[in-house]
Amino acid sequence: METAKPIDITDENFEKEALKSEIPVLVDFWATWCGPCQMAGPVLDKIAQEYEGRLKVCKLNIDEGHQTATKCGVMSVPTLNIYKNGEMVDQIVGVTSSYEADIKKKIEPHLEQSEG
Repeated sequence: METAKPIDITDENFEKEALKSEIPVLVDFWATWCGPCQMAGPVLDKIAQEYEGRLKVCKLNIDEGHQTATKCGVMSVPTLNIYKNGEMVDQIVGVTSSYEADIKKKIEPHLEQSEG
C-alpha cells in the first residue's frame, strides 16, 4: 500500500494544488540549503500520512518557486502556510522544539470533521 507523501508544487501548479483544493492545504516553503527545512521534512511526511484525505501537504522549493514564495510573503524558511478555500488561514515560521504538536494545533481547527 502506498503511503501519502507531500506533493511537490511549483509556481505553475500552486494555484491548482493549494488555492483550488477541496480540502485544507499545508504548504511547506523550503530550500535545499536550509538545515531546519531538512529537519522538518520527516515531520511533514508523518503529517501527510496521518491526515491523508483530510489535509493536503505540499512542498514548494523557494529557489524554484520564488514567484509564489514572494507573492505569499515568505521571508524566511521553513514557512508553513495553511490554506482553506483559497485563503491563507494560518502560518508557522521556523521549526520549534515541539514542531509536530505545534503544526497539529494549527491545522486541527481548519479540518472538516465530516466523519459519518
